[in-house]
Amino acid sequence: MTLLHDQVAAATSWLFVPGHRPDRFDKAASAGADLVIIDLEDAVAAEDKDRAREHAAAWLALGNQAVVRINAPGTRWSEADLSTAAEHGCPVMVPKAEDPAVLAEVTARTAGRCALVALVETALGVERAREVCATPGLARAAFGNVDLSAQLGIAHDDRTALAYSRSRLVLASAAAGIAPPIDGVTTAVRDRDLLTADIAHARRLGFTGKLCIHPYQLPYVNTGFAPTDDELRWARTVVAAGDSVTTVDGEMIDRPVLERARRLLASAPGANTAP
Repeated sequence: MTLLHDQVAAATSWLFVPGHRPDRFDKAASAGADLVIIDLEDAVAAEDKDRAREHAAAWLALGNQAVVRINAPGTRWSEADLSTAAEHGCPVMVPKAEDPAVLAEVTARTAGRCALVALVETALGVERAREVCATPGLARAAFGNVDLSAQLGIAHDDRTALAYSRSRLVLASAAAGIAPPIDGVTTAVRDRDLLTADIAHARRLGFTGKLCIHPYQLPYVNTGFAPTDDELRWARTVVAAGDSVTTVDGEMIDRPVLERARRLLASAPGANTAP
C-alpha cells in the first residue's frame, strides 16, 4: 500500500529517522507522526549510504510506509535512492530543490507513482520558488532552514532573517495551487518554549506542517497547527451567518472571510460545523 498524493498534501507532522538506523524505523512509525521520512541524505555518512538504502528497502518491502529523502540529484547515490523509492511507490523528498527541470525528471523517472516533496533549502531554490512549486507532480514544498541559513551566513533559528524566504515559499505554493508548505526543523530537541514559538510563527506565516527530528516534538506540532477552540467557534458562527455579506461581532463578513472559516473547519478532523 503506497502513500497517496492527498496524504502527503494533508500531513502536519513529519518525523525524520536516519536510514542507517533500522532499529529506529518501527519506533518512528509508532511515535504519532503523520508521516515518517527515512533520511538517506544528511543524516547518513558517505560510507553508510548504500547500507542505509538497503535497510530502507527491506523495511518498506514488509509493507511499511514512509517518505524517502533521497540524496540530491547529481550525487552518486541519487539514482539508486530514487529507484528504491519508485519500486515501493514511496513519496520522494528531493533535497536542494531549485531546478524545475530536475524535479520534472524525478517525476518522470518514477512514472508518476511517487508524490514529490521539494525541500527548498538554497538561495536559488527560494528565488525560483514559484517555478519549483509549479512543477507537475509536486505534492508539497518543505523549507530547509538549516541548510539555507548556512549558505546565507545567518543563524538557522533567526525568524526575522528567514521570514522573507518562508513567506516566499508560502506564496509560491498558493500561486501554484498546491498545499501550503512544511516548515523546517527546530534543532533544540526538548526546548518546548522554543518549539511552540517556532510553530506559532510558522502557522502565522501560512505553513501547515513541520519537519521534526525527535518524537518529543510531535504532539506539539500536531496540536500547534490545529485550529484553536476560539478559532473554531468563530468559524462556526461565520458559517452559520450564511453566504450574504453581513457582520459578526462587529466584523464584516464577506465571501473571502467565509472561505477562511470553512477552511478552518475543514482542517479540524471531526469538527462539527454547526453553530
